[in-house]
Amino acid sequence: MSLQLYDLDASMTHAINGLAGAGGIADFLMIWVSAIGVPLLVLAVAGQWWRGPDRPHNRHILVAAGLTFLLGLALNQLILLFVHRMRPYDAGISHLLIAPSTDPSFPSDHATASFAIATTFLLYGVRRIGLWFLAAAVLVAFSRVYTGTHYVSDVLGGAATSIAAALLVLALYREGTRIDRRVTGIL
Repeated sequence: MSLQLYDLDASMTHAINGLAGAGGIADFLMIWVSAIGVPLLVLAVAGQWWRGPDRPHNRHILVAAGLTFLLGLALNQLILLFVHRMRPYDAGISHLLIAPSTDPSFPSDHATASFAIATTFLLYGVRRIGLWFLAAAVLVAFSRVYTGTHYVSDVLGGAATSIAAALLVLALYREGTRIDRRVTGIL
């Protein structure tokens, strides 16, 4: 990353994190979203397994969201083999509101996971729910910068990883195949 891009990233991260630390309701909400945002999104996806008139199609989308989630996180692990970015609080860019992490900063797993769900729903044309998931993903990503644990580019990198994963799943996991029928026919 060039020095100018790093400076921009650091200043944006510092500006967002600078909103934190007063101990008010915003800090509480951002800490809460950072901690349980992804699990709540996973529950929201899982809870749709029995919903809708076209269950096989709906279930295909839900399985695709799960595969995208897992593939995105796997891609992050590959990236971490080559990129070892220091956390912004270790670099003196942000002050941390939550427990420190021991793994590198780039890319953000929280952003990857939440954007994986939103991206899948949007790619499959489920706009209303997809836009709600997208708003939640943006909130989760913002909370990770707000709490001081990630740079802005970390969460953008996580979003990019999830988009790549979603496109791969869309291309490779086809609706109506034998494996799809078996998985979507459970329960």
